[in-house]
Amino acid sequence: MEGYHKPDQQKLQALKDTANRLRISSIQATTAAGSGHPTSCCSAAEIMAVLFFHTMRYKSQDPRNPHNDRFVLSKGHAAPILYAVWAEAGFLPEAELLNLRKISSDLDGHPVPKQAFTDVATGSLGQGLGAACGMAYTGKYFDKASYRVYCLLGDGELSEGSVWEAMAFASIYKLDNLVAILDINRLGQSDPAPLQHQMDIYQKRCEAFGWHAIIVDGHSVEELCKAFGQAKHQPTAIIAKTFKGRGITGVEDKESWHGKPLPKNMAEQIIQEIYSQIQSKKKILATPPQEDAPSVDIANIRMPSLPSYKVGDKIATRKAYGQALAKLGHASDRIIALDGDTKNSTFSEIFKKEHPDRFIECYIAEQNMVSIAVGCATRNRTVPFCSTFAAFFTRAFDQIRMAAISESNINLCGSHCGVSIGEDGPSQMALEDLAMFRSVPMSTVFYPSDGVATEKAVELAANTKGICFIRTSRPENAIIYNNNEDFQVGQAKVVLKSKDDQVTVIGAGVTLHEALAAAELLKKEKINIRVLDPFTIKPLDRKLILDSARATKGRILTVEDHYYEGGIGEAVSSAVVGEPGITVTHLAVNRVPRSGKPAELLKIEKINMSPIPMVFSTEQYIQPIIYICLYI
Repeated sequence: MEGYHKPDQQKLQALKDTANRLRISSIQATTAAGSGHPTSCCSAAEIMAVLFFHTMRYKSQDPRNPHNDRFVLSKGHAAPILYAVWAEAGFLPEAELLNLRKISSDLDGHPVPKQAFTDVATGSLGQGLGAACGMAYTGKYFDKASYRVYCLLGDGELSEGSVWEAMAFASIYKLDNLVAILDINRLGQSDPAPLQHQMDIYQKRCEAFGWHAIIVDGHSVEELCKAFGQAKHQPTAIIAKTFKGRGITGVEDKESWHGKPLPKNMAEQIIQEIYSQIQSKKKILATPPQEDAPSVDIANIRMPSLPSYKVGDKIATRKAYGQALAKLGHASDRIIALDGDTKNSTFSEIFKKEHPDRFIECYIAEQNMVSIAVGCATRNRTVPFCSTFAAFFTRAFDQIRMAAISESNINLCGSHCGVSIGEDGPSQMALEDLAMFRSVPMSTVFYPSDGVATEKAVELAANTKGICFIRTSRPENAIIYNNNEDFQVGQAKVVLKSKDDQVTVIGAGVTLHEALAAAELLKKEKINIRVLDPFTIKPLDRKLILDSARATKGRILTVEDHYYEGGIGEAVSSAVVGEPGITVTHLAVNRVPRSGKPAELLKIEKINMSPIPMVFSTEQYIQPIIYICLYI
């Protein structure tokens, strides 16, 4: 094979011995924990031994070194063997393996980034390969470095569609620095995997997705060494035929052992059997990497200039987002943009035009797009911004949830929120997105209401840790802020106020503009209202909201282009709960909408102010915001 040098018999035996030590450590750890997946570890023992002690290049005492090869354990339930590898490499004390799953230990049941050797959390199956694709894309196209990326998957998770989204992505972008290892151990959790050991079908599927696919005996260290030594100008899939529970007498290739540790007496006997096969205790040292990854600094990325909008001019915040992202791209060559074939609607196409080498088209595969972003962001190599219709992020919620567990710093922009998008109808309307992103731990939810606020949100998101969501709208609305207006996370704005205000009205996006229009009409009735722009829905500016409410007789009205559940109204209610004398009234969308003109839809959902005649409405001239403010 090109570039392949067969290890001598001494090295091959050392790899076999290493694999068996990994087996023993996995069994010991799970038996001590009283839970875990020793059989899933044992099927992968030779794979992990060859990967970490023959193939990969890394610094064993510096797992996150930017020059290191990367590894993703997509079959995260096999975490004990990953921990065993790092003990074998000398990074973890071997005694720590016996603290698996204990509250006092960092060795969780599935990999998490509080472990220095784990880049992305896994355990929700089918996501590891997408993250590995992001790492490989970054290595090939942004870092232009020699590090390679390896991802170990189980056969059960190959039923997840997100795996095949990632397979397609890797092929399209010719990620020849990416190797996926499929641990085909035949058995799933409750039943055999659908293809069991039909290796030729796995191979044909991988080849159909544009991968170089090699079938190997997954328990032969020599075959694995040879397979890993092949160099191709396309991603490689090593399809390893293995047996679940390999080396465990009476358990190997047997059903009903998934996720079950061996009883102590049985474990002791099996460990002795495996130990008797080890010929040498000498450990193999890791091979250091080639140090050619560039230094990267993504701290404190600032816009090169202030916004350049004029108060009163109109622009949709979705377009302002595209312009802001492109502008921020000039401040750092580590700002990257990803989109799901909606760039002409989200306006990320502006970024692509100005920074084509840093734009990743992920096509209509939103789950994979989020995973790619997570992979790109690992080891602080890039600052990713993903965009699509906000409604379509709902299908990627599991990826977003896992991104939070991964402590990932990614930014997601959802356009076309609410009924205000108009004629496209409810399938395109994001009405659940605020609830979804508010529920994500340590997330920041931006809801800018004009072009200036949008530009500030983009800059702040780039410098804010955790998952950031920016909600943008389709309609064009007026610029209401001066270009030098200061915005901060968790800091709301009083857009309109007087000493005689009767109600505090909180709106965002299109409903903020509706509230301002209502205020003008109410003024003619000699009624003043205070209008607040929350800017971030999470965290919410509780102090300003309470101060405003107390100045307006304790009355708060929230109005939003979102369902009642989980949106601005519930966020505000949670913020003021228990405060005496405060009442909160909500206006929101309370049913599945229909198609129509944006203004018609805002009216029929009673989140507007304008009196538009509606032939199909019995409340033709009710102006909801005004009506509520008059009678609240």
